Amino acid sequence: MATHQLIEKIAVIKEANPGNLMARHFDAAYFLSLDEHARQSLAEIIASGVENPDSQMGAYAMNPGDYDQFATMLDPMIRDSHGIAAGTAISQQHDWDTGGTRCDLAAIDERLRDVSMRVRVARNVATFPLPGAMSKEQRVAFERVAARAFAKLAEDPAFGGTYLSITPGSPNEIDAGEYERRVEAHQMFKDMSADPYLNAAGISGDWPHGRGMYVSLKEDLLVWVGEEDHLRIMAMQRGGNLSILFERLRSGLETLTNLLPPFATSPTYGNVTSCPTNLGAGMRASLHMKLPGLTSNGTDLTRLKKAAQDLGLAVRGAGGEHSGAGTGGRVDISPSARLGVTEAQIMRRLYEGAATLWAMEQTANPTPP
Repeated sequence: MATHQLIEKIAVIKEANPGNLMARHFDAAYFLSLDEHARQSLAEIIASGVENPDSQMGAYAMNPGDYDQFATMLDPMIRDSHGIAAGTAISQQHDWDTGGTRCDLAAIDERLRDVSMRVRVARNVATFPLPGAMSKEQRVAFERVAARAFAKLAEDPAFGGTYLSITPGSPNEIDAGEYERRVEAHQMFKDMSADPYLNAAGISGDWPHGRGMYVSLKEDLLVWVGEEDHLRIMAMQRGGNLSILFERLRSGLETLTNLLPPFATSPTYGNVTSCPTNLGAGMRASLHMKLPGLTSNGTDLTRLKKAAQDLGLAVRGAGGEHSGAGTGGRVDISPSARLGVTEAQIMRRLYEGAATLWAMEQTANPTPP
Protein backbone atom coordinates (compact mmCIF):
# COMPACT_ATOMS: atom_id res chain seq x y z
CA MET A 1 0.00 0.00 0.00
CA ALA A 2 1.36 3.42 -0.98
CA THR A 3 2.24 5.78 1.86
CA HIS A 4 -0.49 8.31 1.09
CA GLN A 5 -3.09 5.54 0.84
CA LEU A 6 -2.01 4.15 4.21
CA ILE A 7 -2.25 7.57 5.86
CA GLU A 8 -5.70 8.15 4.38
CA LYS A 9 -6.93 4.72 5.45
CA ILE A 10 -5.76 5.24 9.02
CA ALA A 11 -7.57 8.61 9.12
CA VAL A 12 -10.80 6.85 8.13
CA ILE A 13 -10.25 4.17 10.79
CA LYS A 14 -9.62 6.84 13.44
CA GLU A 15 -12.97 8.46 12.65
CA ALA A 16 -14.97 5.24 12.46
CA ASN A 17 -13.18 3.24 15.18
CA PRO A 18 -12.08 5.58 17.99
CA GLY A 19 -11.15 2.58 20.16
CA ASN A 20 -8.34 1.57 17.79
CA LEU A 21 -5.28 2.89 19.69
CA MET A 22 -3.03 2.64 16.65
CA ALA A 23 -5.29 4.96 14.65
CA ARG A 24 -5.88 7.22 17.65
CA HIS A 25 -2.16 7.89 18.11
CA PHE A 26 -0.94 7.68 14.52
CA ASP A 27 1.08 10.77 13.61
CA ALA A 28 1.35 11.21 9.85
CA ALA A 29 4.12 13.81 10.17
CA TYR A 30 6.22 11.43 12.28
CA PHE A 31 5.57 8.57 9.84
CA LEU A 32 6.67 10.71 6.89
CA SER A 33 9.80 11.81 8.76
CA LEU A 34 11.12 8.23 8.83
CA ASP A 35 13.40 6.87 6.17
CA GLU A 36 11.97 4.28 3.79
CA HIS A 37 13.26 1.26 5.71
CA ALA A 38 11.97 2.50 9.07
CA ARG A 39 8.66 3.47 7.49
CA GLN A 40 8.25 -0.06 6.15
CA SER A 41 9.10 -1.52 9.56
CA LEU A 42 6.51 0.64 11.31
CA ALA A 43 3.93 -0.23 8.64
CA GLU A 44 4.46 -3.91 9.48
CA ILE A 45 4.04 -3.19 13.20
CA ILE A 46 0.68 -1.49 12.67
CA ALA A 47 -0.57 -3.75 9.86
CA SER A 48 -2.97 -5.65 12.11
CA GLY A 49 -4.71 -2.45 13.17
CA VAL A 50 -4.92 -1.25 9.58
CA GLU A 51 -6.37 -4.50 8.25
CA ASN A 52 -8.64 -4.95 11.27
CA PRO A 53 -10.17 -1.57 12.11
CA ASP A 54 -11.98 -3.02 15.13
CA SER A 55 -8.64 -3.77 16.82
CA GLN A 56 -8.16 -2.41 20.31
CA MET A 57 -4.39 -1.97 20.28
CA GLY A 58 -3.77 -2.35 16.55
CA ALA A 59 -0.04 -3.02 16.74
CA TYR A 60 2.37 -5.90 17.32
CA ALA A 61 6.13 -5.43 17.73
CA MET A 62 8.26 -7.35 15.25
CA ASN A 63 11.63 -7.14 17.01
CA PRO A 64 12.72 -6.58 20.64
CA GLY A 65 14.13 -3.14 19.77
CA ASP A 66 10.93 -1.80 18.21
CA TYR A 67 9.68 -0.28 21.44
CA ASP A 68 12.77 1.89 21.66
CA GLN A 69 13.12 2.67 17.94
CA PHE A 70 9.49 3.66 17.46
CA ALA A 71 8.80 5.05 20.94
CA THR A 72 7.46 8.29 19.45
CA MET A 73 4.37 6.41 18.31
CA LEU A 74 4.28 3.33 20.49
CA ASP A 75 4.82 4.99 23.88
CA PRO A 76 1.58 7.04 23.75
CA MET A 77 -0.31 3.88 22.72
CA ILE A 78 1.25 1.91 25.57
CA ARG A 79 0.40 4.61 28.11
CA ASP A 80 -3.15 4.87 26.83
CA SER A 81 -3.63 1.11 27.04
CA HIS A 82 -2.13 0.78 30.52
CA GLY A 83 -3.57 4.00 31.95
CA ILE A 84 -0.21 5.73 32.51
CA ALA A 85 -0.24 9.49 32.03
CA ALA A 86 2.20 11.21 29.70
CA GLY A 87 5.27 12.45 31.55
CA THR A 88 4.84 9.87 34.30
CA ALA A 89 7.87 7.66 34.74
CA ILE A 90 7.36 3.99 34.00
CA SER A 91 9.22 1.69 36.34
CA GLN A 92 8.71 -2.04 36.02
CA GLN A 93 9.67 -3.87 39.18
CA HIS A 94 9.40 -7.60 39.80
CA ASP A 95 8.28 -9.02 43.12
CA TRP A 96 6.64 -12.37 43.74
CA ASP A 97 6.73 -12.05 47.54
CA THR A 98 3.27 -11.60 49.03
CA GLY A 99 4.66 -11.23 52.52
CA GLY A 100 2.94 -14.35 53.72
CA THR A 101 -0.48 -13.01 52.78
CA ARG A 102 -2.94 -15.86 52.33
CA CYS A 103 -4.87 -15.51 49.08
CA ASP A 104 -7.23 -18.45 49.42
CA LEU A 105 -10.65 -17.99 47.84
CA ALA A 106 -12.13 -20.54 50.24
CA ALA A 107 -11.68 -17.90 52.95
CA ILE A 108 -14.18 -15.76 51.05
CA ASP A 109 -16.72 -18.54 50.57
CA GLU A 110 -16.48 -22.32 50.71
CA ARG A 111 -18.20 -22.42 47.31
CA LEU A 112 -15.02 -20.91 45.81
CA ARG A 113 -12.81 -23.75 47.00
CA ASP A 114 -12.93 -25.42 43.58
CA VAL A 115 -12.58 -22.93 40.74
CA SER A 116 -10.48 -23.03 37.59
CA MET A 117 -7.40 -20.81 37.99
CA ARG A 118 -4.59 -20.00 35.59
CA VAL A 119 -1.63 -17.63 35.61
CA ARG A 120 0.82 -17.22 32.77
CA VAL A 121 3.73 -15.07 31.70
CA ALA A 122 4.92 -14.22 28.20
CA ARG A 123 8.63 -14.34 27.38
CA ASN A 124 10.69 -13.84 24.23
CA VAL A 125 14.30 -14.83 23.67
CA ALA A 126 16.49 -11.84 22.80
CA THR A 127 18.42 -13.62 20.03
CA PHE A 128 15.40 -14.15 17.73
CA PRO A 129 12.96 -11.76 16.06
CA LEU A 130 9.53 -11.66 17.66
CA PRO A 131 6.99 -14.12 16.12
CA GLY A 132 5.56 -11.60 13.66
CA ALA A 133 8.91 -11.28 11.88
CA MET A 134 10.15 -14.88 12.11
CA SER A 135 10.75 -17.01 9.04
CA LYS A 136 9.74 -20.67 8.97
CA GLU A 137 13.38 -21.61 9.50
CA GLN A 138 13.64 -19.34 12.54
CA ARG A 139 10.43 -20.72 14.03
CA VAL A 140 11.71 -24.28 13.75
CA ALA A 141 15.17 -23.27 15.00
CA PHE A 142 13.67 -21.66 18.09
CA GLU A 143 11.53 -24.74 18.72
CA ARG A 144 14.71 -26.83 18.73
CA VAL A 145 16.25 -24.46 21.30
CA ALA A 146 13.15 -24.79 23.46
CA ALA A 147 12.99 -28.58 23.04
CA ARG A 148 16.55 -28.94 24.33
CA ALA A 149 15.61 -26.91 27.41
CA PHE A 150 12.50 -29.04 27.91
CA ALA A 151 14.58 -32.22 27.76
CA LYS A 152 16.53 -30.92 30.76
CA LEU A 153 13.38 -29.69 32.47
CA ALA A 154 11.88 -33.18 32.14
CA GLU A 155 14.72 -34.53 34.27
CA ASP A 156 13.60 -32.37 37.21
CA PRO A 157 11.14 -34.38 39.35
CA ALA A 158 9.21 -31.21 40.17
CA PHE A 159 8.50 -30.40 36.52
CA GLY A 160 9.02 -33.69 34.67
CA GLY A 161 6.86 -34.07 31.62
CA THR A 162 7.02 -34.15 27.84
CA TYR A 163 7.14 -31.85 24.84
CA LEU A 164 4.34 -32.18 22.28
CA SER A 165 5.10 -30.65 18.88
CA ILE A 166 2.71 -29.95 16.00
CA THR A 167 5.56 -29.22 13.59
CA PRO A 168 5.37 -31.66 10.67
CA GLY A 169 8.25 -34.12 10.86
CA SER A 170 9.33 -33.13 14.38
CA PRO A 171 10.66 -36.00 16.51
CA ASN A 172 8.12 -34.87 19.13
CA GLU A 173 5.20 -34.55 16.69
CA ILE A 174 1.74 -35.57 17.87
CA ASP A 175 -1.11 -36.58 15.59
CA ALA A 176 -4.19 -34.48 14.82
CA GLY A 177 -6.33 -36.40 17.29
CA GLU A 178 -3.99 -35.74 20.20
CA TYR A 179 -3.73 -32.09 19.22
CA GLU A 180 -7.52 -31.69 19.21
CA ARG A 181 -7.78 -33.48 22.54
CA ARG A 182 -5.33 -31.04 24.09
CA VAL A 183 -7.18 -28.07 22.59
CA GLU A 184 -10.50 -29.31 23.95
CA ALA A 185 -8.85 -29.73 27.36
CA HIS A 186 -7.88 -26.02 27.21
CA GLN A 187 -4.20 -26.92 27.31
CA MET A 188 -2.97 -26.39 23.74
CA PHE A 189 -3.63 -23.20 21.79
CA LYS A 190 -6.02 -23.23 18.86
CA ASP A 191 -5.17 -23.03 15.15
CA MET A 192 -3.73 -19.53 14.82
CA SER A 193 -4.12 -19.43 11.05
CA ALA A 194 -7.84 -18.73 11.58
CA ASP A 195 -7.16 -15.48 13.50
CA PRO A 196 -7.33 -12.38 11.25
CA TYR A 197 -5.46 -10.20 13.76
CA LEU A 198 -2.51 -12.59 14.06
CA ASN A 199 -2.56 -13.22 10.32
CA ALA A 200 -2.20 -9.53 9.55
CA ALA A 201 0.66 -9.27 12.04
CA GLY A 202 2.50 -12.26 10.57
CA ILE A 203 2.40 -14.00 13.94
CA SER A 204 0.41 -16.98 12.65
CA GLY A 205 2.66 -17.42 9.59
CA ASP A 206 3.97 -20.85 8.59
CA TRP A 207 1.37 -22.60 10.76
CA PRO A 208 1.91 -25.11 12.35
CA HIS A 209 5.72 -25.07 12.01
CA GLY A 210 7.62 -24.21 15.17
CA ARG A 211 4.65 -24.73 17.47
CA GLY A 212 4.09 -27.03 20.39
CA MET A 213 3.59 -27.36 24.12
CA TYR A 214 5.48 -28.72 27.10
CA VAL A 215 3.26 -30.32 29.73
CA SER A 216 4.29 -31.50 33.18
CA LEU A 217 3.28 -34.93 34.42
CA LYS A 218 0.71 -33.36 36.74
CA GLU A 219 -0.50 -31.21 33.84
CA ASP A 220 -0.32 -28.16 36.08
CA LEU A 221 2.62 -26.47 34.32
CA LEU A 222 2.38 -25.77 30.59
CA VAL A 223 4.70 -23.95 28.20
CA TRP A 224 3.38 -22.88 24.80
CA VAL A 225 5.96 -22.52 22.03
CA GLY A 226 5.42 -20.27 19.03
CA GLU A 227 2.10 -18.70 19.86
CA GLU A 228 1.82 -14.89 20.14
CA ASP A 229 5.18 -14.85 21.93
CA HIS A 230 8.09 -17.28 21.80
CA LEU A 231 6.95 -18.76 25.10
CA ARG A 232 3.82 -18.63 27.22
CA ILE A 233 4.64 -20.24 30.57
CA MET A 234 1.63 -21.02 32.73
CA ALA A 235 0.47 -22.76 35.85
CA MET A 236 -3.09 -23.99 36.07
CA GLN A 237 -5.13 -25.84 38.64
CA ARG A 238 -8.55 -26.30 40.16
CA GLY A 239 -8.74 -25.07 43.71
CA GLY A 240 -8.94 -21.80 45.52
CA ASN A 241 -5.45 -20.96 46.78
CA LEU A 242 -3.90 -18.36 44.49
CA SER A 243 -0.70 -18.33 46.55
CA ILE A 244 0.03 -21.96 45.65
CA LEU A 245 -0.73 -21.30 41.98
CA PHE A 246 1.63 -18.31 41.79
CA GLU A 247 4.41 -20.17 43.56
CA ARG A 248 4.12 -23.01 41.07
CA LEU A 249 4.57 -20.57 38.20
CA ARG A 250 7.38 -18.68 39.90
CA SER A 251 9.45 -21.81 40.51
CA GLY A 252 8.77 -23.19 37.04
CA LEU A 253 9.71 -19.90 35.38
CA GLU A 254 12.90 -19.62 37.43
CA THR A 255 13.96 -23.16 36.51
CA LEU A 256 13.21 -22.70 32.81
CA THR A 257 14.94 -19.30 32.67
CA ASN A 258 18.20 -20.98 33.64
CA LEU A 259 17.85 -23.43 30.73
CA LEU A 260 17.25 -20.90 27.94
CA PRO A 261 19.10 -17.99 26.30
CA PRO A 262 18.44 -14.57 27.91
CA PHE A 263 14.97 -13.14 27.55
CA ALA A 264 14.32 -9.80 25.83
CA THR A 265 13.73 -6.97 28.29
CA SER A 266 13.43 -3.20 28.14
CA PRO A 267 14.70 -0.81 30.81
CA THR A 268 11.42 1.08 30.42
CA TYR A 269 8.82 -1.57 29.70
CA GLY A 270 10.14 -4.66 31.47
CA ASN A 271 9.53 -7.94 29.64
CA VAL A 272 9.29 -7.41 25.89
CA THR A 273 6.20 -8.96 24.28
CA SER A 274 4.65 -8.96 20.82
CA CYS A 275 1.52 -7.13 21.94
CA PRO A 276 2.07 -3.91 23.92
CA THR A 277 -0.78 -4.89 26.24
CA ASN A 278 1.42 -7.61 27.76
CA LEU A 279 4.52 -5.51 28.47
CA GLY A 280 5.84 -5.19 32.02
CA ALA A 281 5.21 -8.20 34.20
CA GLY A 282 4.06 -9.94 31.03
CA MET A 283 1.51 -11.68 33.21
CA ARG A 284 -2.13 -12.60 32.93
CA ALA A 285 -3.75 -14.18 35.99
CA SER A 286 -7.35 -15.33 35.79
CA LEU A 287 -10.02 -17.43 37.40
CA HIS A 288 -13.49 -18.60 36.44
CA MET A 289 -16.43 -17.60 38.59
CA LYS A 290 -20.16 -18.21 38.24
CA LEU A 291 -21.86 -14.84 38.53
CA PRO A 292 -25.42 -15.34 37.24
CA GLY A 293 -26.81 -12.40 39.19
CA LEU A 294 -24.33 -9.95 37.69
CA THR A 295 -24.73 -11.32 34.15
CA SER A 296 -28.51 -11.81 33.94
CA ASN A 297 -27.76 -15.54 34.09
CA GLY A 298 -25.08 -15.21 31.47
CA THR A 299 -27.00 -13.22 28.88
CA ASP A 300 -25.55 -9.76 29.46
CA LEU A 301 -22.02 -8.90 30.60
CA THR A 302 -22.53 -5.10 30.55
CA ARG A 303 -23.08 -4.59 34.29
CA LEU A 304 -20.33 -7.02 35.27
CA LYS A 305 -17.79 -5.46 32.93
CA LYS A 306 -18.44 -2.01 34.39
CA ALA A 307 -18.11 -3.29 37.96
CA ALA A 308 -14.94 -5.19 37.08
CA GLN A 309 -13.40 -2.20 35.33
CA ASP A 310 -13.87 -0.11 38.48
CA LEU A 311 -11.88 -2.80 40.32
CA GLY A 312 -9.05 -2.89 37.78
CA LEU A 313 -10.28 -6.17 36.32
CA ALA A 314 -11.20 -7.35 32.83
CA VAL A 315 -14.00 -9.79 32.05
CA ARG A 316 -14.11 -12.36 29.27
CA GLY A 317 -16.66 -15.00 28.45
CA ALA A 318 -16.07 -18.58 29.48
CA GLY A 319 -14.73 -19.42 26.02
CA GLY A 320 -12.13 -16.63 26.01
CA GLU A 321 -12.02 -13.23 24.36
CA HIS A 322 -15.11 -12.23 22.35
CA SER A 323 -17.17 -15.10 23.85
CA GLY A 324 -20.24 -14.97 26.10
CA ALA A 325 -20.70 -16.22 29.63
CA GLY A 326 -20.92 -19.96 30.14
CA THR A 327 -23.47 -22.08 31.96
CA GLY A 328 -24.66 -20.48 35.16
CA GLY A 329 -23.05 -17.13 34.29
CA ARG A 330 -19.51 -18.51 34.32
CA VAL A 331 -16.97 -15.84 33.31
CA ASP A 332 -13.23 -15.30 33.26
CA ILE A 333 -11.90 -12.40 35.35
CA SER A 334 -8.34 -11.08 35.40
CA PRO A 335 -6.46 -7.93 36.46
CA SER A 336 -6.07 -5.48 33.60
CA ALA A 337 -2.76 -3.94 34.67
CA ARG A 338 0.48 -5.59 33.60
CA LEU A 339 2.89 -2.68 33.21
CA GLY A 340 4.22 -0.91 36.30
CA VAL A 341 2.77 -3.47 38.71
CA THR A 342 4.53 -6.43 40.31
CA GLU A 343 3.53 -10.06 40.19
CA ALA A 344 2.49 -9.95 43.85
CA GLN A 345 0.30 -6.91 43.21
CA ILE A 346 -1.43 -8.71 40.34
CA MET A 347 -2.25 -11.64 42.62
CA ARG A 348 -3.62 -9.37 45.33
CA ARG A 349 -5.75 -7.46 42.83
CA LEU A 350 -7.24 -10.67 41.49
CA TYR A 351 -7.99 -11.96 44.98
CA GLU A 352 -9.48 -8.73 46.29
CA GLY A 353 -11.41 -8.12 43.07
CA ALA A 354 -12.88 -11.61 43.17
CA ALA A 355 -13.95 -11.05 46.77
CA THR A 356 -15.72 -7.80 45.87
CA LEU A 357 -17.50 -9.26 42.84
CA TRP A 358 -18.59 -12.28 44.86
CA ALA A 359 -20.10 -9.98 47.52
CA MET A 360 -21.93 -8.06 44.78
CA GLU A 361 -23.21 -11.34 43.37
CA GLN A 362 -24.70 -12.35 46.72
CA THR A 363 -26.60 -9.06 46.81
CA ALA A 364 -27.81 -9.44 43.22
CA ASN A 365 -28.62 -13.12 43.62
CA PRO A 366 -29.28 -13.90 47.31
CA THR A 367 -30.65 -17.39 46.63
CA PRO A 368 -28.14 -19.01 44.23
CA PRO A 369 -28.72 -22.56 42.99
